[in-house]
Parts: sequence; C-alpha cells; structure tokens
Amino acid sequence: MSQDIVADALNRIMNAKRAKKSELIIKNHSKLLRNILDIAKKAGILDYNVQGTKIKVEINNLNEIKAVKPRYTVSVKSINKYVRRFLPAKNFGFVIISTNKGLMKHYEAKEKNLGGSVIAYMF
Repeated sequence: MSQDIVADALNRIMNAKRAKKSELIIKNHSKLLRNILDIAKKAGILDYNVQGTKIKVEINNLNEIKAVKPRYTVSVKSINKYVRRFLPAKNFGFVIISTNKGLMKHYEAKEKNLGGSVIAYMF
C-alpha cells in the first residue's frame, strides 16, 4: 500500500470492476477521496456510503476511473490538452480538477475560469 490514498482506492475500484464485482469496501479514505466519490455519485458512475471507518462502494455504470500522477498543474487555457489526453472521446466522461474553489469537473472549471491540478478522470 502506497502513501497515495486516492490512487490506491481508484485502483481498487478498477480491479473490482475488472473482476466483475459489483461492490467493494475501502478501508483507508480521506476527505479528498470522498469528494471524488461524490462527483462520481452525482454522475451516476458509482454509489457509496460511509460505514464508520470504511467506505462501501457499489459500481454502477463505470468504464474507467483512474488517478492522474503526477498531478499536473493546469491553466484554464490548457485544460483541453489534458481532456484530449485522458478521455477517449469528446463529451464522454470528465476530468476532475482541484481548484481553489474545490473539486470540480473540467467543464465547470472552464465555465468559472479556474485552473488547478488534475486529480483524476472517469468515464
């Protein structure tokens, strides 16, 4: 287990999906991971609930979810470069960007004219 809780959790979710499991339990979690899972829950990709010190994740409509390492710093003008790099097609999935206003999808960051760090992508 590495020091990056977000990358470990997202890798565990992808491994469970590849093993054709519909749910899993994540023992280590952080506020950042819960915020990423909130975004995925609103998009209908995952569903989760916190049970004490564990998170139970149910996989609904997931193709791929991965953390981006190293976490690139992006300006508003260069967001499209990373969207083209990580997403398979236009308007299919989204990149999560950490801004000074919180985590948001890439198109929300472009609307609000905010840059930040690329954290993860999912579709």
